[in-house]
Amino acid sequence: MARFEFNLTASSETMTYNVKSVTPSLRTVVALTTLVAAAWAVLPAAHADSPLGRIVSVEAAPAAGQRVGGTVVPFKVVTLTAQVNGRVVQVAGEVGEHFQNGAVLAAINDARFLAQRQAAIAELRTAESALREAQMQFSREIYSPQSQNIGMAPGFGIPSLFDQMFTRPAGQMMGYGNPWVDRQADLHSRHTGIDQAMARVHQARSRLDELDTMIRDTRSIAPFDGTIMARHVEEGDTVQPGQPLITFGHTRFLRVEAHVPVRLVERLEVGMLIPAVLDIGRTEVMARVAQIYPLADPERHTVLVKLDLPQGVPGGPGMYVDLQLPGAGRDGGVLTIPASAIIPGASLPRVVVVDAQGQAQVRMVRLGGEEGGRVTVLSGLNEGERLLDAPPANIRSGQPVGGRR
Repeated sequence: MARFEFNLTASSETMTYNVKSVTPSLRTVVALTTLVAAAWAVLPAAHADSPLGRIVSVEAAPAAGQRVGGTVVPFKVVTLTAQVNGRVVQVAGEVGEHFQNGAVLAAINDARFLAQRQAAIAELRTAESALREAQMQFSREIYSPQSQNIGMAPGFGIPSLFDQMFTRPAGQMMGYGNPWVDRQADLHSRHTGIDQAMARVHQARSRLDELDTMIRDTRSIAPFDGTIMARHVEEGDTVQPGQPLITFGHTRFLRVEAHVPVRLVERLEVGMLIPAVLDIGRTEVMARVAQIYPLADPERHTVLVKLDLPQGVPGGPGMYVDLQLPGAGRDGGVLTIPASAIIPGASLPRVVVVDAQGQAQVRMVRLGGEEGGRVTVLSGLNEGERLLDAPPANIRSGQPVGGRR
């Protein structure tokens, strides 16, 4: 009797075939050869080893593992900026302090604007006096025309009286002059004086309104009840128009902002309740979908979704939140990869994709939660793609890693 033993090993699997008490014949040798070839054929090529490490595949996990990370933000946030240049003379409080609507949060020195306002008031009074004078001259011209005023001529008004009684009528009969036209011209001149004086009054008032606006702009007022989230200046700083002063947020109500992969957004609707786990104390609450942006990020292929948190939840803005989203796709699954497939030491999560030619392609991905040594992939990879497990930190795209298909 002859004895044949075969031990087949490939990456993560070991196959052992024992053939006992077999008569060495041609039929036996052919059968054993066929068995060996079949054993090698069933080994998964996706897990073949490369010189730099083991190659793994991107797999789809059940829908229950679909988690998306989000960040707690205030219901609304405004950044108060300087509207005029000058020196900061007041910053109301520190970060985290609460203020009511209408409170002064920051102030800039307004002494020069106050001085200019006094000058504008004097200009307005002068313009109003000139307007009253022009109106008086117009009224006198109506009731007592200056062209017929005998008292304006010397010699007890005799020359003017002789002119009015004889010279002008005779000249009018001969075609020289027209007293009616002269009268209308005098009235028009007086009326023009009123218009000019009124324009100067409007100009002075506009200048005064402008200065009042500039004085008001030296104060940054709280637009709603909220909390100081950031201070960008201190008392004594010199600022220019447009420079940020204070970031102020409405923190009585909180929201969650999450960048959701496109394939998961189709299952979301405004008003839907989504389970959420707050990072502080692992508090579980239900968040309501408040807004789904109509456009996707062209680089990350995600959609911004805002969800309202219940009032009174622990924590505050900046806190991390886990969202449990409903599934999407053929089987409602989500893509996962081993946590060891992420390039170590990188500021942003990256993996090494092995192409058909066995070359490395470093790719940035967006990750979700981690469970059981596997990490959820929100965007950047497709199911079935091959990854290099435990890649070195200095690997570069285009570098040969083996494992050609």
